[in-house]
Amino acid sequence: MRRVNGLATLSRALSCGGVEKRLAQAALMSTRSSSLSNSHIFSQKLAERLGLSRPSLARSVSGSMSSAAASSLAQDTHAKEKPPSENFLPKEVVLYQYEACPFCNKIKAFLDYNNIPYKIVEVNPISKKEIKWSDYKKVPILKVDGEQMVDSSDIINKLFLRINPDSSIRNEEEKKWCEWVDNHLVHVLSPNIYRSTSEALESFDYITTHGNFSFTERLVAKYAGAAAMYFVSKKLKKKHNITDERAALYEAAETWVDALEGRHYLGGSKPNLADLAVFGVLRPIRYLTSGKDMVEHTRIGEWYSRMENTVGESARIKE
Repeated sequence: MRRVNGLATLSRALSCGGVEKRLAQAALMSTRSSSLSNSHIFSQKLAERLGLSRPSLARSVSGSMSSAAASSLAQDTHAKEKPPSENFLPKEVVLYQYEACPFCNKIKAFLDYNNIPYKIVEVNPISKKEIKWSDYKKVPILKVDGEQMVDSSDIINKLFLRINPDSSIRNEEEKKWCEWVDNHLVHVLSPNIYRSTSEALESFDYITTHGNFSFTERLVAKYAGAAAMYFVSKKLKKKHNITDERAALYEAAETWVDALEGRHYLGGSKPNLADLAVFGVLRPIRYLTSGKDMVEHTRIGEWYSRMENTVGESARIKE
């Protein structure tokens, strides 16, 4: 009965007019939903969906990525259209993810580029029932022939070494920009995709359409979630010393293009791990308002289109 009353409240909120008023009323409704204990928990769960509640990934150079994994993918001899490697032919790869999580999308970009077939298990951010089996309660989680791997940078590191077991070339430039993605670029995204109430709704329309939600959760998440993340994004903006969201996004895009120094990719003739990381975290926002603005107002569009063509079609196995 409480769930029915909650849906009725949402219906009345939608009829009031004014986006911010609707969002505020929907946010209040989230405190009454039987699936949530309070709005703080709901906001935390939704923030986690995009990797916002994860601890900082800053770490020492030796801890974040081994020198072998930081070596250039330009040294990789296999082509995308061929099998990944004679050294790495897993029978089953399963990614436990949130569709819009930037760290999950880093892994998918790596798998897609290397043509490694994988299955997706979309995790419900509220119940997390899909990862009850694991002691690790965050995403991404990657299972390779039953072996659990966690943390996006560590996952990519391990996969790279399995594909390239003899690689020993140290590339400090590549390591630097992989760390820049984790420690800077991802923090610029949320204040942009939730910059206004309309953009927050646009983002949560994408999240709830692609995510693993029940019917009721989808209704609540789109409006209450958008409202919650609109306000959370303001706190993130302050935390990361961002004064103008779009300016920060454009600056990050231009910083990356400058790092290319005229090359097709940071890796030269082929993408390296940094190229794949930047592409991976930007891919979910590319066709949202913020991503369209970024391409229109910066020089990153040419590189991004080149990466889209090079990474190619998803290697995901659809069941």
